[in-house]
Parts: sequence; C-alpha cells; structure tokens
Amino acid sequence: MIRLQHIERFFQVGEEKVHALRDVDFSAAKGEYIAIMGPSGSGKSTLLNIVGLLDRPDGGTYELDNIMTTTLNDKQQADVRRHKIGFVFQFFHLVPRLTAEQNVELPLVLAGVEKAERKGRVQETLQAFGIGDRARHRPDQLSGGQRQRVAIARATIMKPTVILADEPTGNLDRASGNDVIEIIEDLNSRGITLIMVTHDPELGDRAKRRIKMVDGRIEEDIGKQI
Repeated sequence: MIRLQHIERFFQVGEEKVHALRDVDFSAAKGEYIAIMGPSGSGKSTLLNIVGLLDRPDGGTYELDNIMTTTLNDKQQADVRRHKIGFVFQFFHLVPRLTAEQNVELPLVLAGVEKAERKGRVQETLQAFGIGDRARHRPDQLSGGQRQRVAIARATIMKPTVILADEPTGNLDRASGNDVIEIIEDLNSRGITLIMVTHDPELGDRAKRRIKMVDGRIEEDIGKQI
C-alpha cells in the first residue's frame, strides 16, 4: 500500500546542507498502526510529510496504492492527497474564522461535492465524533479536545485510506488526549492505516509497530509485518 525506497531529503540552512533523510526504505500495509519515534531532528516529521505528499524527496521513489507519486506533478499529487490521506496535527490547523461545520466541510468543497451531499455528510460526521452540538462554534469557542475532534472529522470526511498524525495529543491534557487517541485507534480498527509521530513512549507503545529514527535513518523497526 505504501512503499518508499531509497528516500533522500536535503534542506539548505544558511550555507549548510542538512541531510534530513538518508536512504530510507519504509513500507506500510493496509490497516497497520505504526508509531514513528526518535529525538528532535531525527527526520520523523520530514518522513511523515513525504508520506503525506506535503513534501517531495530529493531522491528515491514513493508508491501509494499502486500510484508512483514521485512522477506526478503538484496538481496530481494534491488530488491523490485529497482523496487518500487525512492529517491530524498537534496544533489542529483549523481555519479560525470558520465554524466547526465549515471546517469539516472544506475538503468536500475543494473536491467539488454537491452542497446537499456535503451538508448530510458533515452533520453525520460531527455527530459520530460527539460534537454535533458544536457545529456552529468557531475554533476559539471550543476546548482543545473539541478542536482536535473537529480536526479528525475534517481529516476523515473524504474517507481516506491513510491517517497521518503528528503529535496528535501534544497540545491536550491527559483526559482529552486519551479521548483523541481512542477515536483515532477506532478508525484504525476499521481498516484505515494509521501512522503517528510521537515523542511519548507510552503513546508509542500502543502501536502495533514502532519505528525509531536517528539522524535521518530508520534505526529500529519493531513489529514489522513479514
């Protein structure tokens, strides 16, 4: 389902060339639950951004659902990303001026889904995540846990095959964080592939497979499917 081979990524920082990913091979099967861990600067988020088609590698290939994404142009990559990948971030990245309902609806608008269908799907999704009564509230009128639920609803409204979570509980209290993780894990139990970056060892231990990155390389891959 996901196959990255010989991935390289460089960044220019002033006069220094930083090697963020070094000959990374990574694959994930449908429905896997993977935690990517490692110290700051190890390449975790860079790898997640490449898997999410938010960044392009400087070398290597990336195949997603039999699509060789590294040969696609930006518009084609955006179309694949919109239909196959959902994102959950630490800081939610909701549009401040839009209500919860409008934030969740946004991917459907961008995909050209008809208004009548959009409204039904958004209401159903908000109810499923326990925030139907907050549909008309803006992000600044919601708690951190509610904002993350809105973000997850937005991430899944297009029915993606992959969810990428970057420190999804990092900005939440423990109780709200546990609620959010249970929601994401429930989605994984329904067959959605879940790849999560985290610094939290307790959170990482919940994953079926744990990858440790150091200096842009995968140092350990525990629980990989044969």
